[in-house]
Amino acid sequence: MEKSFLIKPMLDEAYPVIDYGKGVYLFDMEGKKYLDAASGAVTANIGHGTVEIIEAMQEQAKKVSFVYRSQFTSEAAEKLAKKIAELTPGDLNWSFFVNSGSEATETAMKMAIQYWQERGIQTKTKVLSRWVSYHGITLGALSMSGHTGRRARFVPLLEDFPVINPPYCYRCPYNLEAPSCGYLCAHELEMAIKRIGKEQIAAFIAEPVIGAAGGAIAPPEDYFKIIKKICDDHEILLIADEVMTGTGRTGTMLACEQWGIIPDIVALGKGMGAGYAPIAAAVASEKVMEPILAGSKSVMSGHTLSANPQSCAVSLAVLEYLEKNKIMREVEWKGIYLKDQLEKLKEQFSFIGDVRGKGLLLGIEFVKDRSTKMPFPRTALITQTIIALAKEKGLLVYPAGAGIDGVNGDSIIISPPLTITKIEIKELIYLLKETFAAFSNQINAALEGDS
Repeated sequence: MEKSFLIKPMLDEAYPVIDYGKGVYLFDMEGKKYLDAASGAVTANIGHGTVEIIEAMQEQAKKVSFVYRSQFTSEAAEKLAKKIAELTPGDLNWSFFVNSGSEATETAMKMAIQYWQERGIQTKTKVLSRWVSYHGITLGALSMSGHTGRRARFVPLLEDFPVINPPYCYRCPYNLEAPSCGYLCAHELEMAIKRIGKEQIAAFIAEPVIGAAGGAIAPPEDYFKIIKKICDDHEILLIADEVMTGTGRTGTMLACEQWGIIPDIVALGKGMGAGYAPIAAAVASEKVMEPILAGSKSVMSGHTLSANPQSCAVSLAVLEYLEKNKIMREVEWKGIYLKDQLEKLKEQFSFIGDVRGKGLLLGIEFVKDRSTKMPFPRTALITQTIIALAKEKGLLVYPAGAGIDGVNGDSIIISPPLTITKIEIKELIYLLKETFAAFSNQINAALEGDS
């Protein structure tokens, strides 16, 4: 093969060359078919090759593909901002468009700090977060992330923003169960605020369902209501990182709606463009924008391609497609059905410790011993092995971290396009069962070799 100069995730690995995609499937240049049960990176929410989106791309390209936001606005950007204001709950009306989820969370952080500055409060500059979390790879976003593996190389450059435990019921740090636990992990936030001082804290950021760092960890029922009250009581803004969970992934525009709360700022991405164009957004409430509108009248953030009309036109087409085809309405039953099938696989394979998640964002955690929840050793590379076996079978799943320490644990995310059919879910389960059977055979062969 001709030498490649492309910096890929693993420089010594040979990646299949993709040819085209259609619906929930991808096809490589060798003609192999893959069922995309990961939506790429929990991104391709409406599947691949959707004609309506391709047409919208072409129409916008005929008009203009780039204008600089400090010189012009565009019809596409204006319409997209209006559509997001219509779809999001409460007064989350103001959109700042960027290019990636990392940029969206970092912009949200900056907006939160600026909100307090515009109110004349200069000390509120910290943004607290949780361990076992991931908010992006830029330095600001990584500072907010409690993903130990991704922080490791850059710790001297990062802020110490992660301060509390996640709502990780499978591995509760208190060895309790919700709701009898009294939601101690949520109340940790109040103690952290008292120790640091609310006068120092601008915001608290959290993923409604923890993604890459924890393998689709969904909180117990009243968790976010407690978090929101603590933030309000201490005059701290709540930022919801909905980059992975937003635009219908859990069955509502925002996953926060599943628990009856409205954050002050939301970060959107991934499914917002559904993989057809790079786009993300920080969406602010009227409350957050009020002092800025009355003060400097400018949010201090932005990138060359922010509010790019080509990307905005694509995102608008994606949101309209979701609405027109009532796709979000079907996510709940599809998620329940898929999760039920995953639970049945858990009964068959002893290395499945936990099945969790919300809607079509589901996770499977793997353990060496289910009774003790003992993880496999890190050197066993379990997640990587299962992903590789699945790929051989023609199934794509998404890698995720696990373990309360964020280091010792293995999990995958199952997050197919929201458009997946019941027949395709059955195919997904069949391929996953084949994958687990192959993995089980590997484990048994290794045990026999040791004996």
